Amino acid sequence: MPLPVPLPGVLPALGSPSRYQRHQPEKTLLYRIVEQHYPAFLAHLEAEGRTLPEHVRQEFTDYLRCGRLEHGFLRVRCESCNHEKLVAFSCKRRGFCPSCGARRMVESAALLVDEVLPARPLLQMIGQQVARFLERRGILERDEDNSYLTLDGLEEDPLKDIHGYSVTYRVAIGPQKGRKVFTLQTIAPQPPHSPDNARVAKLNGFSLHAGVAARAHQRRKVERLCRYISRPAISEQRLSLTPTGKVRYELKTPFRNGTTHVIFEPLDFIARLAALVPKPRVNLTRFHGVFAPNSKHRAAITPSGRGKGSKSKQAVTHHDDKAPAERHAAMTWAQRLKRVFQIDIETCEKCQGPVRIIACIEDPAAIRQILEHLRKKESVDSQAQLPPERAPPQLRLFDPM
Repeated sequence: MPLPVPLPGVLPALGSPSRYQRHQPEKTLLYRIVEQHYPAFLAHLEAEGRTLPEHVRQEFTDYLRCGRLEHGFLRVRCESCNHEKLVAFSCKRRGFCPSCGARRMVESAALLVDEVLPARPLLQMIGQQVARFLERRGILERDEDNSYLTLDGLEEDPLKDIHGYSVTYRVAIGPQKGRKVFTLQTIAPQPPHSPDNARVAKLNGFSLHAGVAARAHQRRKVERLCRYISRPAISEQRLSLTPTGKVRYELKTPFRNGTTHVIFEPLDFIARLAALVPKPRVNLTRFHGVFAPNSKHRAAITPSGRGKGSKSKQAVTHHDDKAPAERHAAMTWAQRLKRVFQIDIETCEKCQGPVRIIACIEDPAAIRQILEHLRKKESVDSQAQLPPERAPPQLRLFDPM
């Protein structure tokens, strides 16, 4: 189900319940850009004798249907006051959809905090492990001084050149192909030894920012950090259009040279979205060191107790007396809303009574009929509203002399 997209790392205050509002993707700028320029992007590739992989095509098709009531929904009704609402289906894709990316962010952070990261001091250096993994895949090459990525060792991929241009900040499509993307530098560059860079280091092709730390018992802070590192690829709040119709994306953190925005041609921006789509059945999160699946220490360290060499279920303490398989099951949509946004979708917003799903509507004819009925009802209700209150009429303008 669609989720409202939160700001990375922001948690609502406890005890402040929120009201659920349906995500309306058709009103977002990202949706309008994809809807308008995706067909032209396909036509451009076909003119060059290239086609998008099927899983990338499906990503774009499903994104344009995600959260739209016209493509199906659930009917939810309160058992006490019979108040109803419609909940649209989501695409459940793993690429650039902000709504589904927010859902995956919540699930990933909850999995890491509840079942992977122990409540004890933890420091793990994974740079070397990741570098060795990339070297074995033929993606990373090293010399005496530097490490750099290469895509020559990968299997033939129609998106190979688009991936290469994306990681090097170059235009991937159009007459400016191969040139550096246009950037805006709206602030002064930082000096090499700026205090802001005191806890930033670069080594072997990786950068490390050590400015954020959390104590072992600060589980909410750890979860905020996990949400930040697993946040969606695109932030709709930082996306805008220039007066000439180009796509302007604001960086969350300015570069050291003062760059704050990146400017794309619309077709080049669609190519960047295509490069974000992972292949099917590819893990988006990899575990290294003691958290690796084959580590003999994983079962003893992780709260879930799963891993190589784990004993019986009784040997591990589980909160809520749930088995590992039960705790590992993905959170429901209602659980995600309640955990992150303090929204209880299972309680009626009008009378606080219990709600339940009464129907799943997927038939196009039934969808059109229900939506048309609701539009007519909203029109009648808006016309029947009473006029705003006004002050009583004045009987005389001036007091007698």
